[in-house]
Amino acid sequence: MQHAVIVAHPNPRSFVASLAIAYVEAAESLGHRTIMRDLYGMSFDPCLKADEIPTSAGFAPRADVVGERAILRDVDVFALFYPFWLNAPPAMMKGYLDRVFGMGFGYAKGSNGNEPLLRGRRLISFTTSGAPKEWVMRTGAWEAVRALFDEHVAAVCGLQLVEHVHFGGIVPGIRGDVVGRHQQAVRDVVARQFNPH
Repeated sequence: MQHAVIVAHPNPRSFVASLAIAYVEAAESLGHRTIMRDLYGMSFDPCLKADEIPTSAGFAPRADVVGERAILRDVDVFALFYPFWLNAPPAMMKGYLDRVFGMGFGYAKGSNGNEPLLRGRRLISFTTSGAPKEWVMRTGAWEAVRALFDEHVAAVCGLQLVEHVHFGGIVPGIRGDVVGRHQQAVRDVVARQFNPH
C-alpha cells in the first residue's frame, strides 16, 4: 500500500509536521510505502490559473500539476495534515486540492456529469487548532470542514473516507511529552485503519 502524506504548514518543525512524521513511521513499520508532499517546502503554487479551469474550449494543467499527478498516480491513501487557521484549512491546502485533485485526476467529465477517477482509494485527515475541539465544533467549523474537505472531496473523487482526527488546544511551546502522546495517537490510527492483521 502506498500513502501520500500531504502537509500544509510553513514550519517544518511544527506540531503538524511532527504528526505527519509519526504517520510515515507507522505506515512504513507496516511495510507500506510513503511519499511526503511538504507543500510549503516544495514552494507549491496554490493559485489556480485561468487556463487551468475546465471550459467548453478546454483547459491545460500546468507542468507542476502534471508532475504532481504523476507522483500521486499509484497512491492508495491520501493523508492530509493541516492546521485550522481562522477555523478553516490553510489556503495552501485548498489550492493544492483545487489544482491537483481537479478535472483529469480526481474526476473527469462523464455522460451524466462528473465521473470520479479515484475509486478504491482512501482519504484520511489529521488537523490541529489552538482552540479546543469542543469550541471548534460549537462554532460550526468542524462540520463545515468535514462537509467540504472530507465528504465533498471524497464524493467528487470517489475516495473512501477513512477518518478525520483533530487535535485541539495545541499552543506554541507544547511540551514534548504531550507531542509524543499525540504522535502515538496518530500511530494507533494508522495501525487500526491500515494493518491487515
